[in-house]
Amino acid sequence: MTKLLLKMFVRGDVKETANRRRVGYVGSFTGIAVNVMLFLGKLLAGLVAGSVSVMADAFNNLSDAGSSLLTFVGFKFAGRPADREHPFGHGRMEYVTGLIISFIIMVMGLELAESSVTKIIHAEKVAFSALAFAVLIISVAVKLWLFFFYRRLGRLINSGTLTAAAMDSLSDTVSTAAVIISMLIAKFAGINTDGYAGVLVSLFIMYTGVMTFRDSLTPLLGTRPDKQLVCEIRDRVCSYPNIKGVHDLLVHDYGAGNMMISLHAEVPVTMNFADAHELIDIIEDDLKTEYNCSVTIHVDPIADTDEETIQLRKLCEKTVKEIDSEISIHDFRITKGTQHINLIFDAAVPYGFRYSNEKTAELIREKLRAENEKYFTVVNVENDMSM
Repeated sequence: MTKLLLKMFVRGDVKETANRRRVGYVGSFTGIAVNVMLFLGKLLAGLVAGSVSVMADAFNNLSDAGSSLLTFVGFKFAGRPADREHPFGHGRMEYVTGLIISFIIMVMGLELAESSVTKIIHAEKVAFSALAFAVLIISVAVKLWLFFFYRRLGRLINSGTLTAAAMDSLSDTVSTAAVIISMLIAKFAGINTDGYAGVLVSLFIMYTGVMTFRDSLTPLLGTRPDKQLVCEIRDRVCSYPNIKGVHDLLVHDYGAGNMMISLHAEVPVTMNFADAHELIDIIEDDLKTEYNCSVTIHVDPIADTDEETIQLRKLCEKTVKEIDSEISIHDFRITKGTQHINLIFDAAVPYGFRYSNEKTAELIREKLRAENEKYFTVVNVENDMSM
């Protein structure tokens, strides 16, 4: 079914912005249609059985339909081109939509929890309904299909919104299963657990809302780039001749199709300026084509032919690795005075490193001074945003 829907409405590479948006539309409209049908079926079944938990589950599907509608709106706005007020495009509207959806889900959960608690306090006998039971069984099967459907689309276009919808469908499957169990208990044990099942369903709904809120807020605040992506970019740049290293690699996410990459590329200090400029232009064009993004590369000249500089750099690299294997250095150079040699470089440490930046710099200086009293270390310790 998923392949058929994609074949009907999407033509070409899904990585293209227009096709990515079409995939989002397919997911949105499918979710609206399926959830509206489930809402009507469960509402009828709940009214027939007089079950608050079944009706709670029905309104959960109605909120899902609303969420799918907002997902469509999010993809629609996210696809708008850049303008004067938004020079980086509107890609993050997809995340804003996720925030709105999360609030709707949480409010719905709170309201259903209130109704369920009232049902517990003022318990009424719930009649077993074969219609309600059949509708719920069908609902579980349909929601499981929606989970796999959303998950596949989310992975296909790397969409956090569709991935959140997939998890929402999975939690719906669990909550509906709880309602089914409640009906069976009432049928065969004569114990009314309808209100308690309603509370359980509402808790699942609120949990889904909280998780959706977190997943939508995180990219808006800014997250570190995917480690695999960082490695791919670094390896790709370093594969070019005369590129001796890459550091200060940053990936800015402004929504799908609106990524910006910036990095420092090390080239030999002896390299002709015009040749270095041409090389960087080629690499920038390569990255733009491969990742559909904006790219800025800063050139750092390094002394790769001076034997003393090479040996001192190796010493500094060995020294920082003795402190921690995850520390790296870059922008290394030396200056010589009459009494000492200045070792000047930046040291990059991962976030959450066990030492403060000041403490790390002090340890590096102490270890290098222990190697030779003539070494005067000027080190700037910074966090590596790609780690």
